Order: sequence, then C-alpha cells, then structure tokens
Amino acid sequence: MISNKIKELRHKFIKFNIDGYVVPKNDMYFNEYSSPDRLRFISNFNGSAGLAIILRDKNYLFVDGRYTIQAKSQSGKNFKIVEIHKKLPWKVLKHKIKIGYNPYCFTSLSLRRYFKNYFVLVPIYSDLIIKKEQRKTNKKFYFLEDNISGENFKSKISKVLKFLRKDKSDCLFVTAPENVAWLLNLRGEDNPHSPIPNCRLILKKNGKIYLFANKSKIRDLFSNDNLKKIKVIDENNIHIFLKELNSKKIILDRLSCCLAYENIIKNEINISYKSDPIYNLKSIKNNIEIKNFIKSHILDGIAVIKFLYWIKNLKKNISELDAEKKLNYFRKKNKNYLFPSFNTIAASGPNGAIIHYRANKKTNRLIKKNDIFLFDSGGQYKYGTTDITRTISLGKQSKKIKNIFSNILKGHISVASANLDKLKSAHSLDILARKFLKKDGLDYPHGTGHGVGYFLNVHEGPIAISRGYKIMLRPGHVISNEPGFYKKGKFGIRLENMIYVKKSQNKMYFKNLTMVPFDKELINFKLLTKKEKDYLMNYNLEIYSNVKKYLTYEEKFWLLSQF
Repeated sequence: MISNKIKELRHKFIKFNIDGYVVPKNDMYFNEYSSPDRLRFISNFNGSAGLAIILRDKNYLFVDGRYTIQAKSQSGKNFKIVEIHKKLPWKVLKHKIKIGYNPYCFTSLSLRRYFKNYFVLVPIYSDLIIKKEQRKTNKKFYFLEDNISGENFKSKISKVLKFLRKDKSDCLFVTAPENVAWLLNLRGEDNPHSPIPNCRLILKKNGKIYLFANKSKIRDLFSNDNLKKIKVIDENNIHIFLKELNSKKIILDRLSCCLAYENIIKNEINISYKSDPIYNLKSIKNNIEIKNFIKSHILDGIAVIKFLYWIKNLKKNISELDAEKKLNYFRKKNKNYLFPSFNTIAASGPNGAIIHYRANKKTNRLIKKNDIFLFDSGGQYKYGTTDITRTISLGKQSKKIKNIFSNILKGHISVASANLDKLKSAHSLDILARKFLKKDGLDYPHGTGHGVGYFLNVHEGPIAISRGYKIMLRPGHVISNEPGFYKKGKFGIRLENMIYVKKSQNKMYFKNLTMVPFDKELINFKLLTKKEKDYLMNYNLEIYSNVKKYLTYEEKFWLLSQF
C-alpha cells in the first residue's frame, strides 16, 4: 500500500513534466542533522544518510551498509532498498528519464555522482516535499570565549586569508555553517545535536566579511568595534548579493555549495574550485581545545561508569528506552553538560545488529538476563564533544561471543597503540582494526573511525579511518576508534573510544580521551597477548586515577573489579 505522501508527490509530476523526483537526507545547509528531514518525511527512514528516488510506478531508497537492516524494516513496504556503495542510482534506473530535484539541496558533484549524464535533470525551485525550512527563530547565536576556543577569530581569519592570497582569489564563499562557526568562534542552536548556527559567509581578501544569517538571531552581537569588518546580511538576500558581488575570482567548495548558488556565481564571476581550507584548519585542535576535550571526557566517563555500575547491579528488567533515559540522567547531573551529541543507540539482543538503531515505542525491547547490550552515545559539553560505544554482558555468554568480542578488542588496541610515525595513511589503521576478525572470516560494514568536532559536529571531516582513506594523521587530530561485528537477528558488538594524535620527543602516537573500561566479562584473556593485557591494565589505571574522586565507594570497588 503506497503512502499518501508518495501519492501526493506523484500527482505533482504532471505539472513539472517529470518521471521521478529525488529526495536527499540533507537540508539546505547540508547539516548532519537535517531540519526538515525530507527523507524521513517521504520514506519513514530515519538513518543519518540516504537518498530516495520516487518514480511513477516504483520507489528506491539508497543506503550504505550501516542501514540495510534498518531501511528494510522502516521503508521496505514502499521502497526497494539498494546498497549505494554497491549500486549508484545511474546503474539502477532506466536512462534518459526526467528526474526533478531541488537545486538548494544538491551540489553539482553529488548530482554527477548519482546520475552522471544519463538522465534529464529538472531543477525545481519550489520544494515538492515540505513547504519551507523549519527554523527556531528565537534561538540566538553566541560567541565562545577565548579560553574555550583557544584561538581568537582574528588569528583564524589571518590563516584563511593566507590561503586566499596564495590562490590569488578575491574572496572565499564559506557555505558550510560548521566552518563559519569555527572561523568566527560562533555557535547557535539551529541543530538538535550540534551547536551550529545556520549561516554562510563571504570573506574578502581585505578581511571584510559578509555574514548571511537570520538577523533576528544576531541582533547586537556584531556591534563591537572589534567586529566592524563583519557586515550582517539577511539570508533571504543572498541571491541578490551574489549577483552583485564585485569580484573577479572566488573560491568555492563544490562539496558544500549547493547548485543553486554555484549557478548564480558562475554566471558572474570566475570560480576557483577548491576545498574550503577551514575543513583542514579546524580538524587540527589547538592545545586549549585538547585540554578541554580531556576535561569533557573525564566528566563523560564519570557519567558512563555510574551508568554501568547501575545497570550491572539492577535486580529487575528494564527497557532500552529506560536505559537511554538513565544514561542521560547521569550526564545531566553535571552542570557543564548541555545535550546529547547524537541520538543515543541503546540496543539489546537482536536490535544490536542494527548498526544505527534507535529505540522507539514500537521497537523498545526489555533488556533480559544474559542479553548483550550495546549503547552508543555522546554529549555536548560547554567545552567539548564526546562519543563512546560500549557493549556489555548482562549474564553468561558463549565462548564464541567472547572470542568475537576479544578479537574486536584486539583490533581496537591495535589501532590505539599503532606506530603513527611508520603509518602511510589512515587506511593502514583500518586494516589493523579488522585483522583479527578477518582471521575468522568476520568483518563489519562501516569505517573504523570518524573525525570529531570541537563543540561542533560529532562526525567531522576530512579525517577518518576507513577503507581507501589516504589522508595522513597529524598532531591535534581527534578521531574515533570503533571496530565491531553484527549478526543479523542475534546481536551487535562495537567498542568505541575517542582518541587524539599527540607528538612528544619527535614521536607521534594516539592518546585515549574516553575514560570508560571495557566489560571484563566478555573478554577471553587467553586470546590476548601480554602486550594487550598490559595495555588494558594501564588504560584502567588511567581511568581510575582520573575518576575515582567522583565515585561512591561501591562504584570505585566495581571499577577496580574491571582490572
């Protein structure tokens, strides 16, 4: 039975003379957390990545390997689920058909990747899914103090200006709101899990800045004399400004600039297609940011350890939603905690095999005795972003389960203790993480690590640990380390720490940020080498020394039992 939303969309095909319409996950700002979420609206799929194509007689939902089980469950009645890493849309659809799209929600590169030149792509500037973007106009922007950011905005701007002058361009169009946030030390509340202000800016080579935003969110924020080079322009007038921009050459990043703006600019100005330099600049955290990251993770570790002690000693069954609520309760006890950095994954038994599972009233499951329980969660603190996954046992487990857990742990330790000076690329770390699983013919369908923003997005490019990822890690990079394994209909295991690259005495190595032990009950110590056992002992000692004064006697005793 086709949903009414799909029927309503198809009725519009005649008016626009199209055979289909493509719906992205992202919004007009290309934020990680979309507002509105067009893909969820039309397909019921609530994963963090995907693409739907609605045709006159068939619908497709393209997702990656993390979401195949979830997509089939949430959208399988109305959509054919396709793994996008195996088949892109141009390989699946009948060529030469007319496909409509919203040019504010796609880049020229994304359209080319999905459709090549095999289709007639029809730009439709009126949104066929949702009438307008959802905004919380009462939520104001604010600045970070220098003792939190570690670098004032003038210093950051001077770094970007060097890039501009080297390229011999007149200006840079910063279209990613997260990059504007970093450059100006600006934050907001336009996104549910990231303190990112929805805005864009143009930086001219003379240092003049034009910030495009909802003026009601700014008011007198830029009235200070130190900010007189920043001119605020209502975001609704960006088209007019771009058409009248008096410049000869502009840098534009096609990964974050929508096709609508690119088309306006290329008709008026010579474009230098380059990656926005802010991505690389903000990926390298300064000393103050690293210190604040460490503080945030100690606070987060305390909350998670208290949660682990609580759930391990429960005498009754609770649901996944109960566990999620309790974990957030422990985080909220700290005054520096603001909100979750993403939707918490609290998955027991077979739900753990759904990699980005989210419990709701329909799926909510009682966590039973002898279940494996996987929880992946994080927090936004006033000076840092956290992300942690632990898998724990609530009873006895088979030797097979323990062996899988232990091989995942071995891969995790291999990454954490890798010799970064000999590393050729982040891809080498991905191989290390999978090494012990692959000996038993096992693997996992996601990357081993993602970059993490500083009080920004919990998932941040351009760094990652993944297949084919050639980027070199540098001191100051903060990244996750999260190998896992998932058995459909049975269980899921993932072990995630946040780590950062440190350089000392001319040596580069990883340091753990996450301060939470691994479940001793799931480890087969016979599979661990002496070096791996020593690593765990040293890690547990570090955790204990950082958190002991914040724990009760019973919690400390339990933590020591994990050694």
